[in-house]
Parts: sequence; C-alpha cells; structure tokens
Amino acid sequence: MQKNWLRISLHFLCALPALWLSYQVWLWANSMPHGLSANPIEYLTDYTGGWTIRFILITLSVTPLARLFKWNIIKYRRMLGLYVFFYGLCHFLNYIVLDYFFDWQLIVEDILKRNAITFGMLAFTLLIPLAVTSNKFMIKKLSKNWQKLHMIFYGIAVLAVVHNYMMVKADVLIPSIHAIILAILLGYRLTTYIIKRRANAFKKNKVAHSI
Repeated sequence: MQKNWLRISLHFLCALPALWLSYQVWLWANSMPHGLSANPIEYLTDYTGGWTIRFILITLSVTPLARLFKWNIIKYRRMLGLYVFFYGLCHFLNYIVLDYFFDWQLIVEDILKRNAITFGMLAFTLLIPLAVTSNKFMIKKLSKNWQKLHMIFYGIAVLAVVHNYMMVKADVLIPSIHAIILAILLGYRLTTYIIKRRANAFKKNKVAHSI
C-alpha cells in the first residue's frame, strides 16, 4: 500500500507542472488574468521545453543516486522517462499547432534551415520508439535488446540540451546549467563504465595467469 502511495505521489509531482500550465491556459482562453506572460505562445513553448529538459536530467539522475545513496528508485526510472516523452510531446504540439498552425511546408523548411530546430525534432523523433517500447510487453519481447535500444536516451539528452542552448537568444545561464549537469551525469556513466571494463579485464588476466 505504501509503495502505491509513493508511486501516486510521484505521478502527482511529475504532472504538477502540466496541471498548473493547463489552468493558466484555461484562464488565458477565458480572458482572465494568467501567468503566461505577454506572449503566451512563446511562454508555452519555453515552459514545455524547459520541463522536458528537466525530466531528461531527472531521469538520468536516477541511476547515479541509486548507486551512490543505495536508494531503491530504479523502478521509477521508466515512469520518469515517459514524462520526458509527455512534456516533449506537449512541446512538439505547441510548435506544430500554435507556432505554425499545421503549415507543413513552413515546418519542413524551418527544420531544414535552423540547426536548433533540427536537433530538437531529431531528439523528439528518437523519443517515440523509446516511449512505444516502455511497457512490460515490449520489455519482455525485446529482452536484452530493450536495454540496447534505450541507450539512445543518452543521445537524445545531448540533442535536447544543445537544442535548448541554441534556442536561447540572450540569457544562456539556465541552458548552460543544464549542459553542465548533463556533462556530470554522462561523465559519471563514462567513468563507471571504464572502471568496470578495467576490472573485468583485470579479472580475465588474473584467471589467464592462474591457469
């Protein structure tokens, strides 16, 4: 029962930014005072994009935190990854619907001409197969290949952070902080991978010399 409440509480916390945004959009649609700034469409784009980046970093933080502090949180990583897709989808729909009103010709031209949009669209496109395969049936069906497929998430994280940085015109403080956090998280994984690989090589050499 306690585990269910923990999962429900985490879902609520993850959905909270979207719930707040939905309420602000409702206020805006009803011509009431809202918190979407003087340019609501631009605010919606920045807000959903910002939370997509945050959930990417939160998802990548699960494994290091679990290992360093012995927390039993790995089981929540897949759920957090789905929230990455959810906020990424909101960001994508805002771009397609509110920015360009389904004008596919302009959308394609924008994707091809602006590197920032190219990186962002590529990141979202790569998220789709990860979201589709993030269920028990696909995990069981893909078996070990599921983990290999979801290694793409590291590339998505890099593309998303670069997209975020390139889209900011003036104040790059927050995108820079995102980039630093991502570098630390990827650096941690690279370090642990190298240590593990060297340890395995040492064991093999030790076994070979003992024969």
